Amino acid sequence: MDIRYTQAPPRSVETRAFIPLIAAAVWLTGPETWRWWLFALLPMAWLTTAGIALLAKIHDGRVHQIHAAGGLLGFLVAVPALLMGGGIHALIAGTLSLWSFVVAGRIALSYQPLYEGAEPPEVRAGVDAKAAVDEALMAYFVAVATIPSGASAEALCRDALRLEEVLDEQGWIANPQSFHATPTAPEAVISDAARWRGLDFERVSYPSGFIARPELPLAANYGSYAGNQRAHLKVFRHAGVERPWLMCIHGYRMGADFMDFGLFNPLWLHKKLGYNLILPLLPLHGPRRNGRLSGDGYFDGNVLELLHAQTQALWDVRRAIAWLRDREPKARVGVYGVSLGGFNAALLASYEADLDFVIAGIPLADAASALWRNMPEVHERFYRQWGMSQARYARILAPVSPLALKPLPAPEKLHIFAGAADRVVTPDHPLKLAAHWQVPVRWYQGSHLSIRRERVTRECIDKALRDAGWK
Repeated sequence: MDIRYTQAPPRSVETRAFIPLIAAAVWLTGPETWRWWLFALLPMAWLTTAGIALLAKIHDGRVHQIHAAGGLLGFLVAVPALLMGGGIHALIAGTLSLWSFVVAGRIALSYQPLYEGAEPPEVRAGVDAKAAVDEALMAYFVAVATIPSGASAEALCRDALRLEEVLDEQGWIANPQSFHATPTAPEAVISDAARWRGLDFERVSYPSGFIARPELPLAANYGSYAGNQRAHLKVFRHAGVERPWLMCIHGYRMGADFMDFGLFNPLWLHKKLGYNLILPLLPLHGPRRNGRLSGDGYFDGNVLELLHAQTQALWDVRRAIAWLRDREPKARVGVYGVSLGGFNAALLASYEADLDFVIAGIPLADAASALWRNMPEVHERFYRQWGMSQARYARILAPVSPLALKPLPAPEKLHIFAGAADRVVTPDHPLKLAAHWQVPVRWYQGSHLSIRRERVTRECIDKALRDAGWK
């Protein structure tokens, strides 16, 4: 599904590039002590790199990410640099770094495509700063991603082509529904009592029961991740009378309590509003991780791992619902997912009809385009030589795409909200999902990470709850 957009041509000279260069120069000319250089080296290097690239009219996404990361880091390290004797240099360097950080957000938004149907980001410092935070986050995501290279990149291309061949032979691209098995309620369930900010909850776990289809490349390898074979839920329930259940699906690289509860606040959703909460843990996240960081291997550019992980994610969230309905057959269930969780909430809507509502917040909708947008140019050229492209990635990932099948709940039960200045999940994603669902997008003047502080977020949730008769 194509989304039309326009984009103004870049400036003949990007004069704003001098701001990070001046900030870098101040870091460079500070006190000649090892303590100063301990703080100055990275922000100086990143700001210089970004400034030179902008003057050279290079507007690759990585430039804006490095620009924002350098400005943010310079601002943060200015305080300890000042305390360690940096004096006026540290104060000026920190101020210029903060200015560079905000400008990085404005430049990134200036060169963003203006998608037809999306609310354009407003030109003001608050919106620019929010966008810059997203750019810094993307710098982190790309830096820690394990992108296949060398022989592993060649093997990836061979396996991806074989994967497409198998999916075609089995008819799973043309008929994604046949690719997914329907899970039953789990057995051997373990529940441990826990507590968070005065609220009691349960940590529930059981065997995931997911088995990657053996016909697919690397299925056995994916099945060898021992920690990933156990599903985990965080469950807040009220005693006594049955209440509606809100399933909250977290985003990429989340899974820790402080992240999940910070995004889906139990003090509001459970204690104040009075709902039961069920928070499933996505594959390869939190205690299910298969690497050093939560989410390693899920979205690092390996289309095979992504297909297996996303297939398991759908299985796991459906099995969590089966577990819930096994205990409460008449339970009313609504789903709220954010970012990658929004992707999974939207995908779930194609397989579960008996949902009171589905909220897709700042939702990723097209995994192939997200991967391709952040892929290093050298990898993109290499993949093209093997016949791999964004369109081919999308075709391979069709069995786990929320755009492949129509949603089962009625349109009035489907809700989408998104950020006009989102630099992680760009506006084309919610627009694609909205066109597929035939529902509008509610926009807010903010970014990916500003979601918790945006009025529209709560308004959209409130509307879904009222329309479902929960309030």
